[in-house]
Amino acid sequence: MPIKAVEPRRLYRQIADQIAALIRRGEYRPGARLPPERDLAAKLGVSRPSVREALIALEVEGFVEVRVGSGVYVDDARRMAARRPVLPPDSGPFELIDARRLVESECAALAARNATPAQVRQMKAALASMSRDRRKLVVPLDGDHLFHLRIAEASGNSALALVVQTLWAQRTGPLFLQLEHHFDTPALWSAAIDEHQAVVDAIEAHNPAAARAAMKRHLLHSSSRFKRSFGK
Repeated sequence: MPIKAVEPRRLYRQIADQIAALIRRGEYRPGARLPPERDLAAKLGVSRPSVREALIALEVEGFVEVRVGSGVYVDDARRMAARRPVLPPDSGPFELIDARRLVESECAALAARNATPAQVRQMKAALASMSRDRRKLVVPLDGDHLFHLRIAEASGNSALALVVQTLWAQRTGPLFLQLEHHFDTPALWSAAIDEHQAVVDAIEAHNPAAARAAMKRHLLHSSSRFKRSFGK
């Protein structure tokens, strides 16, 4: 039998597997509310974002139902039996945002030095597409993706552009999209569009420090928008 490389399991996956095992053993019955995130984090000795990532994975897999403002509840046995998607080995949503903040902040600073007028126009076109979709109450994910990719391309470093594209492939994966689903509102996207505008303004002004700060601020705000409590 050929030897296969051993891949370490991501922390949120380890947490999710522990909670799933408790559900299977009947520690938490169908319809029961799980302990609050802070209590689970304390018992497991991990961060609350890691617990949140685990709960979202369990929701995608059909073990639990997240009710923002109420809590996280064990799904009924029939629904659990019917849903067992195989999740890709993506990074957790908060890990992903942290990585994007590091990489894309520097991309924005480089774009402020290197972007041509044509590239700035492409960024503005992507931003305009986001605004149009928001007005139509359509999630402006396509324009958002294009905006960030145009900035990475304008950095002048093709390797960085490839990294951003790879991170975005995970940003549109099931874990991130499910987390976003719970907090996605027109107001959220309005705030995000305003933050994007600050980034492109700094790039157009050829101000690397301001562009870096604006992108970092945008992604910090993105993370905080997904940390609103699931419970009361």
